[in-house]
Amino acid sequence: MGTRWLDEREMVAWTAYLTASHLLERRVEEQLKADAGLTHAQYEILARLSAAPGRRLRMTELARGVVASKSGLTYQISRLETMGLVTRETCPSDERGVLAALTGEGMACLERTAPGHVAVVRALLIDLLEPGELETMTRVMRKMEAAMRDDAPPPSR
Repeated sequence: MGTRWLDEREMVAWTAYLTASHLLERRVEEQLKADAGLTHAQYEILARLSAAPGRRLRMTELARGVVASKSGLTYQISRLETMGLVTRETCPSDERGVLAALTGEGMACLERTAPGHVAVVRALLIDLLEPGELETMTRVMRKMEAAMRDDAPPPSR
């Protein structure tokens, strides 16, 4: 069976998605760099840790949540440790496990940075959508995520 090329309508949708997602990512990165010297990946790590019980997560769970490789997460955690925003701890229930923990300074950084981050996300995405569009976007993004997670079956060809 040959390649199923994108038709004109599909190509328009694909390029619109690419352009909008790249522009949004760039604007989010610019805001985070200007306000806190953080990358988007680093901000997401801080945000996920702040929402976790005890502001701690196993590195494997954190990597899955932020969609990072183990080595990529280790690199970001090292950078955040150098900045004094997170620490690494041994998991009390499994000595081989490592936890990432948000420090007080990390929480303060997140609290200072979050309002600007939310303002960018609202202005450039959330507030542009009608409620039905937001629900549709959520459904579509969750469908895409499910198809791409490591435990998902490979796409049919």
